Amino acid sequence: MSEKALRLGTRRSKLAMAQSGQVAETVREVTGRPVELVEITTYGDVSREALAQIGGTGVFVTALRDALLKGEVDFAVHSLKDLPTAQPEELVLAAVPEREDPRDVIVARDALKFTDLPRGARIGTGAPRRMAQLNAYARAHGLDIETVPIRGNVDTRIGYVRDGELDAVVLAAAGLNRIGRVDEVTDFLSVDTVLPAPGQGALAIECAADNAELIAALGELDDPFTRAAVTAERSLLAALEAGCSAPVGALADLLVDGQIVKEMRLRGVVGTTDGSRMVQLSTTGPVPQTHDQAWALGRELATEMLAQGAAGLMGERAH
Repeated sequence: MSEKALRLGTRRSKLAMAQSGQVAETVREVTGRPVELVEITTYGDVSREALAQIGGTGVFVTALRDALLKGEVDFAVHSLKDLPTAQPEELVLAAVPEREDPRDVIVARDALKFTDLPRGARIGTGAPRRMAQLNAYARAHGLDIETVPIRGNVDTRIGYVRDGELDAVVLAAAGLNRIGRVDEVTDFLSVDTVLPAPGQGALAIECAADNAELIAALGELDDPFTRAAVTAERSLLAALEAGCSAPVGALADLLVDGQIVKEMRLRGVVGTTDGSRMVQLSTTGPVPQTHDQAWALGRELATEMLAQGAAGLMGERAH
C-alpha cells in the first residue's frame, strides 16, 4: 500500500474522537501508513430533539456513510450500537475490534449505588431500553424512581448530577473507559439488571466494499468472537423490526469452561418504557463460525420473543 495518508471519518464528539484516535493508532501499526482524522458533523450531533423523534441513533451514522460513499474519507469508525441493522451494499464492515465492557453504569450523587438511591430519585437517560429495564427492576424490588429523558454528551449528562437537577444518570461503561473517566462511575449495572443495547461496547470500522486492499488491512483489527456476538445481537434487533432507539436489550456472551469456549448464549429483552410489561428470553448454542450462523441465532430468539408478545411492547415499530 502506498504511503498516502488514510483518511478516517469520525464524529466530532470527545468520545468519538477518542475511540477513532485509538483505531487510527492501530491502523498505523498494521499498515505502516499515516492516518488522519477527518471530523464530520452529523445531524444527531447538532439536533437537540429526542433521538427517538429524529430516527434513533442511526442519525449519527448517515453523514459518515455519505462521506465514505463520496470518497471524502477512506474508512469510518462508528459505535456499533448506532448502526442501523441494514448494511448498504456499497459499504462493508471491514472490522469489529475486541469489545469493551458492554455494561451500563450509574453516575450518581454522593457516590450512591442504584439500589441505594432515595425514594423518588430522578435518573436521566436518553434510551427507552434503559428506562424500560430500570423501571421494571424498580417495580420488582420495591424501589421508587423516576426516569427522565435527557440528551447530550458525557459532560452534559454528568453535569445534571453535579448541578443537582438529577440524582443519577445512566451511561455506557465503554464510553467512559475510552475517555478515561471510569473513576466517576458510582455503580456498574449487572447485565442481569439491565441488558445493554445490541452491539454496545463494540466499534464498527466501515469502508467501501470495492476497496479490497483496505478491507484486508483493516481485517487485521477484527475480533471473530466479538463479531459473532454483535451479529447475533443485531440479528435479534432486525428480526424484531426494531430501530436503534427501540426498548430492546441484547447481549451474546461466550460460555467458557476453564480455557475452552463451549457455547454462545444470547439474551434478549423488550419492554414498555414504564417497565410494566417485559419479554425476556435467552438461547444457547454452538459458537457461530459464520455470519449466517450468528444471524440465525438472533432470528431464532426473536421468533420466540415475538411469539410471547414482544411486538406489542415496542410502540411504533421502526423499520
